[in-house]
Amino acid sequence: MNGKTINWGIIGVGDVCEKKSAPAYQKTDGFNLKSVMRRDLNKAKDFAYRHGIEQFTDNADNLINDPKIDAIYIATPPNNHLEYALKVAEAGKICCVEKPMAVTFKECETMFSEFKGKNIPLFVAYYRRCLPRFLQIKTWIDHKEIGDLRHIHWCLSKPTNSIDLTQNYNWRTDETIALGGYFDDLASHGLDFFHFILGEVESVSGHTTNQQQLYSAKDALSASWIHKNGATGSAFWNFGSWKREDKVEILGSKGSIMFSVFDDNPIQLITSKETIRLHIEHPENIQLYHVQAMKNHLDGLEQHPSTGETALHTAWIIDKILGRI
Repeated sequence: MNGKTINWGIIGVGDVCEKKSAPAYQKTDGFNLKSVMRRDLNKAKDFAYRHGIEQFTDNADNLINDPKIDAIYIATPPNNHLEYALKVAEAGKICCVEKPMAVTFKECETMFSEFKGKNIPLFVAYYRRCLPRFLQIKTWIDHKEIGDLRHIHWCLSKPTNSIDLTQNYNWRTDETIALGGYFDDLASHGLDFFHFILGEVESVSGHTTNQQQLYSAKDALSASWIHKNGATGSAFWNFGSWKREDKVEILGSKGSIMFSVFDDNPIQLITSKETIRLHIEHPENIQLYHVQAMKNHLDGLEQHPSTGETALHTAWIIDKILGRI
């Protein structure tokens, strides 16, 4: 694909595409966002008109099999990821899938195997692996600024979502789509990033429950794990707490690193000699560097950090915490 303009189509142009992702494809040299799909044709047309996109449709199969489209970005809820991804693989086209990669580790295995068997690139939108703020954390770790790694802990808590208090349907808390509820949607980002900076996890276990009984998915979870390099980890996620908190601490033999996965707080490097606080801005379109890295990967310039293979391991961690495997 080196030097070739790659025409992209998006399946599922909902909220995530408005600012986070679709404009990133339009801003990346060598990528052309040519067509979008949504089941509501009027909404697909509206999105295409507002973003200056040439084509729109309400038929995913037509988009996938359009000979003018080279690559597909699947931005639907995760229960549709496997179905669409297998069709993309059958069509022999490049694919990027929103996170989490699929509903279960088994589905992720099927997806990964299909693309690997056909030697087709498969990317997953764990974009923190490409953001400068989070890459600075990796640089501190790689340069042993906190010495040898000892432990990582994450606490994420949020008050009850107002949508859930109405008990109106929300796919994010439907156990058939996301057994862990908001954990699946949010914790996957952090766990994937921990995998990126600390290496693969050797073993992991978790406890889950539904404390509020507002929906079918879990709303309170905790986990402990150990990475293959010997660093240990722990976390809890609670989506019915009285306060919002998003705090990660990485302990080393000579210092620690503190940061938030979602909140816009400075990252901190703390040692006996000094404390460094850095605020590194995210790009306007938060998937920009992730999308640009896909083009570099396809041009043979670099290995993209978030592929079907890396996301498969993250899916294994998630399902171990949820007790599905």
